[in-house]
Amino acid sequence: MRLLHLLVIAALVAAASYVYHIKFDSTQRAERVAKLRGEIRRERESIAALRAEWAKLENPARLQGLAVRHLSLKPIDPAQFDPLDKLPERPPSLVPPDAADPIGALIDISEPDLTSSIPTGPKR
Repeated sequence: MRLLHLLVIAALVAAASYVYHIKFDSTQRAERVAKLRGEIRRERESIAALRAEWAKLENPARLQGLAVRHLSLKPIDPAQFDPLDKLPERPPSLVPPDAADPIGALIDISEPDLTSSIPTGPKR
């Protein structure tokens, strides 16, 4: 009978220590969750503050003031534009308009690169 009592007491002590271990672990995890929630709240607050600062920095009135203060921009005068008849002529086309491969035609026309150290073979 004494052996049975000792076994039951040992089982109760083991069960109590296991329950204490579970309680301690759950308390630590609850503290970790609370800490993470606080960090998330602080990060959200800092994001909101940064968004507010960004909205202030990209305010068009503020940007206009900075442009006036720091850039020497002047309004465009219509006389600054040339009429179409004063435009230069279009350069002649190096590639015939009916070429099947315009890029290949440009490569065939171009001169070989004399600065290259790799010899170029015959063009195909």
